[in-house]
Amino acid sequence: MKIKIVILKQPKKFLEKLPKIQQQRIASAIFSLPDGDVISLKGETSAYRLRVGDWRIVFSINDGGDEVTIRQIGNRGDVYKK
Repeated sequence: MKIKIVILKQPKKFLEKLPKIQQQRIASAIFSLPDGDVISLKGETSAYRLRVGDWRIVFSINDGGDEVTIRQIGNRGDVYKK
């Protein structure tokens, strides 16, 4: 089953500002989803986080399970603040 990955505007801009080596590390983790250090977020039904070193990637999976939407990428302390 092929999973479509959609990256929203804010996380895409954030990713583009990072150094190339970190961009590659995070992109590699995103494209290997759902593998990795993934935990569901409390208080939300379809939101998950992926840990990549000190970075966190918040994403959601649609009902069919065939599309992953990257909602936020950030430092571990900043990504959970609303």
